[in-house]
Amino acid sequence: MVSQASRAGGLDPFLEGMARLGYQPGKNFELDERWGENSREKLERLALEALSRKPALFVSQGPALQLARKLPSALPVVFGTSGDPIEMGVAATLARPGGNLTGVTFLSYALVGKRVELLHEVAPDARRLAVLSNPEHGGDAKELAATREAAMGLGLQVSHYPVTNAQQMEGALAAAARAEALVVHPDALMVEQRAAIARFSLERRVPVISGWAAIAEGGGLMTYGPNLQECYRRLAYFVDRILRGARPGEIPIELPSTVELVVNLKTAKALGITVPPAVLLRADRVIV
Repeated sequence: MVSQASRAGGLDPFLEGMARLGYQPGKNFELDERWGENSREKLERLALEALSRKPALFVSQGPALQLARKLPSALPVVFGTSGDPIEMGVAATLARPGGNLTGVTFLSYALVGKRVELLHEVAPDARRLAVLSNPEHGGDAKELAATREAAMGLGLQVSHYPVTNAQQMEGALAAAARAEALVVHPDALMVEQRAAIARFSLERRVPVISGWAAIAEGGGLMTYGPNLQECYRRLAYFVDRILRGARPGEIPIELPSTVELVVNLKTAKALGITVPPAVLLRADRVIV
């Protein structure tokens, strides 16, 4: 497994999924872990080191995926990615990706409009909506278009603030200061910067919604999106199929199968917001 994330972020649930299918590291398969930061050079070195050990396949997540697809090998790659595999150029279609890569994408455009609607339910008087996103994230342009369409349907004004690295976050949030509500498109950068986003939310009294639970756990008001733990568990299915002889390019890439709504009531109280009972009843988890 080659990744930029922490062990707990993806590997532990992946191993749970493997165990459910009868695989135990050290018994009937060998696991070679390689963990790096958001450094292309380091990830490339780790990937080549792993390749030298002649593995049966790679399991990858995040930016490591772009490196895995460029390795001088047709080795099967199973991925969990926050981006759109087609927009990233790693798959021809979701149903038949082709090549040597397959896995799960955490990005579902169908969820985007629902986030805007939930934010509007909780903050119905907010008219100026800011959108914070990483334009280098695969599929961001389509996600932004879907956000704008949903906001337009509710009569909301939308301003977009792109952020491609941590150094740009402070300036983007300062520029978004006039917003009355904030949608954050989830990716690794936004999770990394969740503390800064939460500070902005509390200081400016701006409710925030995003797609991954870590952002609500870090102080955002709400998240609605895939259960990433379940997504990582699901990767074991792809590994099992490939080890049994299936070609990765013929295994359909899957969208998230489990979606969760997480509401942070501590943040709601600090913002002076009363979350409607109808929203709380739909919540899968409430942080108090």
